[in-house]
Amino acid sequence: MINKLFKEPTDDIFLQLFRYIFVGGTAFVVDFFFLYFFSDICGIYYLISAVLSFIISVLVNYIMSTKWVFNQDNIDNKVLEFNLFILISTIGLVFTEILLYFFTDIVGLYYLVSKIISAIIVLFWNFLARRVMFYGRDFI
Repeated sequence: MINKLFKEPTDDIFLQLFRYIFVGGTAFVVDFFFLYFFSDICGIYYLISAVLSFIISVLVNYIMSTKWVFNQDNIDNKVLEFNLFILISTIGLVFTEILLYFFTDIVGLYYLVSKIISAIIVLFWNFLARRVMFYGRDFI
């Protein structure tokens, strides 16, 4: 079971979703840490900090996702693959920024709580978009 969950290549959506959540969790910890660091330690406005922390976490996510989660890629051109990954991630960043602003400035939540909520919502966009765009798989 450990081999199936963590080692063997797979195109099973549920195993990929498990791996994606694991990888996403790792990238989220990186993103969350740097969001806090840039905002509270460096004093940068939280929406700008969110962009900076996004850049760092998307690189972590890209490396882990392409090597482990979606390891049957259909794209031979790695520059194109990376650019598509960045495009999907950037759309996710736009969603995140809107949600962060909404939950923090409109609803009045603490910006780190808003980040958690927005990350959960955007996770599904990122997973499904990457699965369909990179690997020609259906949503289910």
